[in-house]
Amino acid sequence: MDKHQLPDLIINGVSGGAGGTYNNVNMDGVGKVVGPVVARMFKGNGHMNLNDDLTAEEAECNGVIKVIGNLQFGTLKVDGVLTVGKSFRGESCTLNGMMTVKGDCDLEDFVGEGSFNVGGLLSAGHVDFKLQSQAKANEIGVESLVIRQVNNGFWSKMFSGIIPKLRPELCTRTIEGDFIDIEYTTVDIIRGNIVIIGPGCTLGRVEYREQITVHPEAKVGKVEKAL
Repeated sequence: MDKHQLPDLIINGVSGGAGGTYNNVNMDGVGKVVGPVVARMFKGNGHMNLNDDLTAEEAECNGVIKVIGNLQFGTLKVDGVLTVGKSFRGESCTLNGMMTVKGDCDLEDFVGEGSFNVGGLLSAGHVDFKLQSQAKANEIGVESLVIRQVNNGFWSKMFSGIIPKLRPELCTRTIEGDFIDIEYTTVDIIRGNIVIIGPGCTLGRVEYREQITVHPEAKVGKVEKAL
């Protein structure tokens, strides 16, 4: 069916709607959608709850959004808090806030600041993230990874007010990638071509193939050059 023939779903105020295939989905206020949603464009402002899967070519979310099922998209911009109950897959994700994914997270580009928690594998082409609170992933596999710490952002101030001793850092079991440039990261094993270890890192073992740089304030258990 032609996209222009598809209906729109508009939710304003405190209301709800049914899942389905739509051209545009606009949620403004406190809304709930029951059933899987497929849309060309999804826009949400406020507090949004979807009790099944969400698939969208483009998505913009401002506020709090919870997707109980899988989330799949082309491009996604989030300013606020995102929770995904299953897997999270897309081309480009820009995050300003907090993201929790219970399953795997598969992205081409992941850019943002705040914090994230991925229960499974974080797989991406390129990740450039500024930590404002503690971030976690079970495993990370990337082409390039850049992690920086920010202590004066909105989210860092909010988190420090709630949990004063929680410092912005990334915790994961393994990181594998072509280019890895990290700071304030705790990880058991890193495997990469070019590896740059910045301040605040605590690493069990690093295996590099081409080049490694280690900051004097980093703690590294063992460094090996891979054959």
